[in-house]
Amino acid sequence: MDTVYFDLPLIEWIGYLASTLVLISLSLSSIVKLRIFNLIGAAIFSFYGFYINALPVGIMNLVICIFNIYYLRSLLLRKEMFDGVWVKDSDEYLHLFLNHYQKDIRRFFPGFKTDQVKGCQILMAVRDMNVAGVMLLSENKEGESNVLLDYVTPQYRDYKTGKYLLRKFKTDLIEKGIHRLTTHSANAMHIKYLKRIGFESSGTSYQLDLCK
Repeated sequence: MDTVYFDLPLIEWIGYLASTLVLISLSLSSIVKLRIFNLIGAAIFSFYGFYINALPVGIMNLVICIFNIYYLRSLLLRKEMFDGVWVKDSDEYLHLFLNHYQKDIRRFFPGFKTDQVKGCQILMAVRDMNVAGVMLLSENKEGESNVLLDYVTPQYRDYKTGKYLLRKFKTDLIEKGIHRLTTHSANAMHIKYLKRIGFESSGTSYQLDLCK
């Protein structure tokens, strides 16, 4: 650990790394990711503290590691409750939800406006009795419907919500005559999400065949 990089010993760089990871963890909206980054940062900090004989630092961060492991285990192993409901475009809570998350929605759907809900088929996802997201589908045209909005709130943005909605309402959509969903996106994070839940690239759009 006596190796020097840019006039600082390696052990000091390890301390800076630990600080950076803890700082990053506090900026994350996902509770699971926050715990993971905080666990790694605390573990490195604990090593750093013990190495430089700063026992309070080493012991405190070791305890933080134990807490993070405990809560991560609870988060990853708990059985979550999902549900979903069809709502009308006049639903007041729907408009409150869309207005509240408007800024975040436009990160993934830059051109989206709340008045687009008129005439749409609207699915609202509920996770652990909290509204986790909304999916807006255009009118059925020759067995195809365009996904105008598929938004999941930051704390639930881990692909489970989208997969649940599609799995639960797949039969409903097919019975409505919708056999294929299409959407467009230029956002890398959203494209990754689409691929994870089953959409396939088709030219400039992404499609999901519900009959497969």
